[in-house]
Amino acid sequence: MGLFERVRRQWFLVGIVLVITFAKLQPSVGMHGGPLKPEITITYIAVSTIFFNSGLSLKTEELTNALMHVKLHMFVQTFTLAFFPTAIWFFLKLLALTSINPWLLKGLQTVGCMPPPVSSAVILTKAVGGNEAAAIFNSAFGSFLGIVITPLLLLLFLGSSSAVPFTSIFSQLFMTVVVPLIIGQEDHTKVAVFFQQNLSRIPEEHQDIGKKVASKVAYQHLLHCNHSKHLTSIQDRRAREVA
Repeated sequence: MGLFERVRRQWFLVGIVLVITFAKLQPSVGMHGGPLKPEITITYIAVSTIFFNSGLSLKTEELTNALMHVKLHMFVQTFTLAFFPTAIWFFLKLLALTSINPWLLKGLQTVGCMPPPVSSAVILTKAVGGNEAAAIFNSAFGSFLGIVITPLLLLLFLGSSSAVPFTSIFSQLFMTVVVPLIIGQEDHTKVAVFFQQNLSRIPEEHQDIGKKVASKVAYQHLLHCNHSKHLTSIQDRRAREVA
């Protein structure tokens, strides 16, 4: 298999490397208020596109069956919101014996208490051929649980917490995750009928390419803007320290 063929087959991974590299070189492009307008394209378009396409791709029966995997859901949520934060806490106790900046350790503990990002969980599970329906449920459910559990974990492990804008976070998750998924399910039958009536000669595996590409491109855009935002904040902090 030649290099070009390998790149073509792995375009999603190659694209991730490229967008992160570009964010490193030109973080101003994907920052808040920049040309890509992440405050609009990420908040209202990219995440919604991913879950809308998931709604189009998955049959209602698959989502219903995924809800019945109670043991799987209990394992995922327990691992994410109990085992992992605790394991990080023990690991950081060892790192605290070194000369690492204590604030860095607190930052690692904070990240360890966060629920998994909804977009990454769905896209990466789908990319490796995993159970997309179960990933959708657990990522969405974990995010809603995180609104309550994450502040409690921070209080437990760090001894401090902060006020959580519960209503705004809940409504944003609902509008960008649940609503697009439901709309995709509603439109699923219409799209299926359209293909059966007008595009029946196109192989079924080809019919899903556009939806997969759109979701992956949306995820790459999300990665680029998030890295740009992070790198810009680092540059601003260093500039203030120098001043």
